[in-house]
Amino acid sequence: MRDDIKINDRAAALADQLVERLEKIVDPDVELDIYNLGLIYEINLDEMGHCQVVMTFTDTACDCAESLPIEVVDSLKQIEGIETVSVKVTWSPAWKITRISRFGRIFLGISPR
Repeated sequence: MRDDIKINDRAAALADQLVERLEKIVDPDVELDIYNLGLIYEINLDEMGHCQVVMTFTDTACDCAESLPIEVVDSLKQIEGIETVSVKVTWSPAWKITRISRFGRIFLGISPR
């Protein structure tokens, strides 16, 4: 799991599965997955199996602001131990290009540093 994503212990136990699912959800405007793009800020899983994801978008006018949260919910609910999922969209802190992972930078042709 990325160091810049706040994650509680219950969610951390499922980190590999969470990353695998999030890497399959692609922001159509940038053509990079939401995990490597750095759109995920926080993941918490409670004892009842409810997973809350805090995420943002690259821009307030992002065309995918409605569709991506639905994809996150549908995808994460497929993980055993996650019963329900909610997505909270935040604009603070604002997304910055520095949130793109090294892999994402290479994929997009941006200097990996």
